Amino acid sequence: MKVVAINGSPRKEGNTAAMLKRLTSKLEAEGIETETIHIGGKKVHGCTACMKCFENKNSQCIFDDDAINECITKMKEADGIVIGSPTYFADVTTETKALIDRAGYVSLANGGFFARKAGAAVVAVRRAGAVHAYDSINHLFGITSMVTVGSSYWNLGVGLHPGDVNEDEEGMSTMDNLASNMAWLLKKINSE
Repeated sequence: MKVVAINGSPRKEGNTAAMLKRLTSKLEAEGIETETIHIGGKKVHGCTACMKCFENKNSQCIFDDDAINECITKMKEADGIVIGSPTYFADVTTETKALIDRAGYVSLANGGFFARKAGAAVVAVRRAGAVHAYDSINHLFGITSMVTVGSSYWNLGVGLHPGDVNEDEEGMSTMDNLASNMAWLLKKINSE
């Protein structure tokens, strides 16, 4: 079993990264392989709704000069997908939104290859707006027939400066419980 975690934060070692690290370390302790990909701060194309993915049916987006196709391939191969983003004006980063739109279209255009995978959103926030960002990520999981994994609270952590989220006991406890729930679900799915 494998989980791919994608970090949409421009801060490579910021609060989103800290939460993803906590989550993936707990998943690894459960015997689940993880890989984290950092796309935040990289130049990515937004989706243009050109529908070439429906014509080509090659499990790739027509834009091949950024990191999104690599993410799509890793997401297709994984059993579980975690998408992390900080909160920017009550939503996800532009890199995260490009991933959601392009990966979602490509999956749907190619037989719905995300169906029945486990998906979890992880959101870092300074103060407010995180629930909307959380919802934006979860919409991808719903529209692509994935199983959304929750925790003991919304999957978010609070912090302003890089590393502040490590002091958010409830946020980190939420990551621990999220990892436990995702591991349980993946083991159930893979026992059939």
